[in-house]
Amino acid sequence: MTAALNALGIAEARELLARRAVSAVDLTMACLSAMDAGTPLNAFVHPTPDIALAQARAADARLARGEAPAMCGIPVGVKDLFCTRGVPSQAGSRILSGFRPPYESTVTARLWDQGAVMLGKLNMDEFAMGSSNETACYGPVISPWRRRGSDAPLTPGGSSGGSAAAVAADLCLAALGTDTGGSIRQPAAFCGIVGLKPTYGRVSRWGIVAFASSLDQAGPMTKSVRDAAILLRAIAGEDEKDSTSAPEPVPDFEAALGQGIRGRRIGIPREYRLEGMPAEIAALWERGAEWLRAAGAEVVEISLPHTRYALPAYYVIAPAEASSNLARYDGVRYGHRARLAQGDGIVEMYEKTRAEGFGPEVRRRIMIGTYVLSAGFYDAYYNRARKVRALIKRDFEAAFAAGIDAILTPATPSAAFGLGEKAAADPVEMYLNDVFTVTVNLAGLPGISVPAGLDAQGLPLGLQLIGRPWDEAGLLAVAEEVERAAGFVSRPGKWW
Repeated sequence: MTAALNALGIAEARELLARRAVSAVDLTMACLSAMDAGTPLNAFVHPTPDIALAQARAADARLARGEAPAMCGIPVGVKDLFCTRGVPSQAGSRILSGFRPPYESTVTARLWDQGAVMLGKLNMDEFAMGSSNETACYGPVISPWRRRGSDAPLTPGGSSGGSAAAVAADLCLAALGTDTGGSIRQPAAFCGIVGLKPTYGRVSRWGIVAFASSLDQAGPMTKSVRDAAILLRAIAGEDEKDSTSAPEPVPDFEAALGQGIRGRRIGIPREYRLEGMPAEIAALWERGAEWLRAAGAEVVEISLPHTRYALPAYYVIAPAEASSNLARYDGVRYGHRARLAQGDGIVEMYEKTRAEGFGPEVRRRIMIGTYVLSAGFYDAYYNRARKVRALIKRDFEAAFAAGIDAILTPATPSAAFGLGEKAAADPVEMYLNDVFTVTVNLAGLPGISVPAGLDAQGLPLGLQLIGRPWDEAGLLAVAEEVERAAGFVSRPGKWW
């Protein structure tokens, strides 16, 4: 039994822990063994076995006293974007090498307060900028999945690629990710797991290294919809340290499951039917609509007319915010500082430190962001993108006002691609991976990716559901119906 403990989900492990059929130490040891065996995936970059075992022993003591919250004793991985006290927190970047925060992010603090177990920090694209987890200073994450009949390494998606790969490969029971333009949902789809991006403001951003502050949101990456509901409840809620966190009540998301979706109206946006969409993606989308009809929902076509402008608007707004947020990394107080030549002054130190510390993709986005915020271009680019964002948000508001309860779309335009297949010389090709996901961030809505099938090469494909603001409970209920109908049980063949 011990050998399979790392393959459990949160809900299954919670039941076993409550019955004292297994201990938190047993679960943790199983995951630590799986992490050691999973080194070729390059998912965990800062393992914390000593912390994990200490937390597991404390969790067992709480369980024995009957004081255990839902996450007590559950081993999880943490994306390297979350600051964790005394543990390296680099955001996948050389410029933060050696940084060990003296504080804990609100999200991780809430988990540890509830008895969850930290296995370590997970690989990610540098500063969350990427769709393939190839931009990290740690090197790329390798997906646990392989194309049928091929040994070619595949991307797990990004930027939360380490989180997705670790959950899919059963290195942990669940993981934390962040989503700025699809960075939870796209890797979840590529790796055959569930990824939930909550409503903006549902989860505190305090202690999470910022990429684009008006878009970033933390969320769960799990093995099932039920697990996502459990983990979301544990991390959600207002935080006085984060002025953008909302004073909304946190419902019991798990209690909303299992009640059916009869009578709900599901929208299918015609603008998401892109020219050149792979037939497998289109067919899966149609099957998803049929599953929801069979569950008693009404499926109707809707229009989100400004969708076509979402990707260019996102790639103006996100780099603009990034250029501002990353200005603080200068080599003065913490992190990497360049070696200076005799006669170099403060300006040379800034220039050399940032040139050495930031990777090519981060430098590219900083330059784009600085350009669109510069005098003479602010109105032409940044203000115009903000106006487009408002129109995109208005499209969703009109759909929900017309009685739509959730929106069904593909999660990604393709299955996982090979490492190095998207040429660095053409970053736009990589940016197109976010075509179905960025609208959700621009509008601040909740979105979830659910594994729904395999392509002809045996790789996972996901469906995305978009919900009303603050209605994660309703969104999870619809996602559970997709999950049940799809019956996705495929696992990657273990090659590592």
